[in-house]
Amino acid sequence: MTTPPIDLNIDAAALGKVAVLLGGGSAERPVSLMSGNGVLAALRAVGVDAHAFDPAERPLQALQADGFDRAFIALHGRGGEDGTLQGALEWLGIPYTGSGVTASGVAMDKTMTKRVWGTEGLPTPPYLALARAELTRERIRQIPDELGLPVIVKPPHEGSSIGITKAVGYSDMQGAVDLALGFDDELLFEQCIDGPEVTCAVLGQGESAVALPVVEIRAAGGDYSYENKYVSNDTQYLFGTLPAALEAEIQQLVLKAYRLLGCRGWGRADLMLRKADMKPFLLEMNTSPGMTSHSLVPKAAQAVGIAYPQLCLWLLAQARLDRR
Repeated sequence: MTTPPIDLNIDAAALGKVAVLLGGGSAERPVSLMSGNGVLAALRAVGVDAHAFDPAERPLQALQADGFDRAFIALHGRGGEDGTLQGALEWLGIPYTGSGVTASGVAMDKTMTKRVWGTEGLPTPPYLALARAELTRERIRQIPDELGLPVIVKPPHEGSSIGITKAVGYSDMQGAVDLALGFDDELLFEQCIDGPEVTCAVLGQGESAVALPVVEIRAAGGDYSYENKYVSNDTQYLFGTLPAALEAEIQQLVLKAYRLLGCRGWGRADLMLRKADMKPFLLEMNTSPGMTSHSLVPKAAQAVGIAYPQLCLWLLAQARLDRR
């Protein structure tokens, strides 16, 4: 067993009364419920006074009224991962897990994330960002000419592969746009990088942050869809498939991307490796990663000897506020 890269000596009782925020009203509610219930059970198993709290069913002010000392954010998507919840918790004075207001807001916007990374020359696939009003049939037809085919069409403020299409031909573009516009008013069009898909999780903050082992994802048909993420058992998650030098390069790139966004606590970057030369390209940074039985951060933590309950406890112990 590899030595864990973090200190797991934590007094669970000292963490006080804890709200596990789960559910919510985003398109990712079902995933959040799976994540949150897993975290809740894990925290209770290690002696934390943890309670489920669904912001879709109770006002956030009840957190203060009920005497919660800190919050574990297991919400995904809008209203949970985009800085709005973090801002509310700042106002309430309740320390919370994960990134702060600004980092959460930027990372939730895939287009803005790419712009930030681009300022420092971090590799990310070529892209176009277009608003609803710009998406005429003629403009949509031009996109493959500019980016090449296939084109990845995304609603930039959603996660869990919701609303994403890999358009392999011109005839696929309009349907892909129509689907994505059901979730967002500005769309992200990304050049498809042909090659392996990998992900790399980070724990900690600033210079003390550490990258966990890189996970290669092999989904059925090469499509890491919502179904293949959360329902199917056919997707393979593999460790140690990359040369050591390439794995170290990816880890350093992800740490730089994480620090550049100002993330803290934890996060997970998704990347594609170009088959021709295995160059890594950053896709996005998740600041409230999934914690389901299929989720990647728990798998990566397990690979270095951190069990799921230990991971949840450590993350909870890192809860804090932006304001000092």
